[in-house]
Amino acid sequence: MKKKILFLCTGNSCRSQMAEGWAKKLKSNEFESYSAGIETHGLNPYVVKAMLEAGVDISKHQSKLLDALKDIVFDYVVTVCDNASKTCPVFPGKTEIIHKGFDDPPKLAKNEKTEEDKLKHYKRVRDEIRKFVERLPNSM
Repeated sequence: MKKKILFLCTGNSCRSQMAEGWAKKLKSNEFESYSAGIETHGLNPYVVKAMLEAGVDISKHQSKLLDALKDIVFDYVVTVCDNASKTCPVFPGKTEIIHKGFDDPPKLAKNEKTEEDKLKHYKRVRDEIRKFVERLPNSM
């Protein structure tokens, strides 16, 4: 039986979306993967582009609130940003909460002038998240 894993961040626009995409591509035989946010900020177009360049199409993903998944009992909840870790709600039962923070690409890319320079931040974090997901469940 597959374990259910939720990747949680503030806006479900970037890091949690990357993690869900990687988990679905690399670990679908082990996990049912989901992502959500404490808030919703919409799916970041740079994330879609960076993931597509790595062979993962998340263009159909939607930014969603944690409430949208309230009926699912998760085995693991991975907070991928510090804010989500600090504001993470209590999950009932056997849910294991793990924090693995990653840099915030939109914040890093904010002052970059070119699309290429902005995208490099997304690609770096994308690759860091991939390495984390590849090692699941051992990386938890």
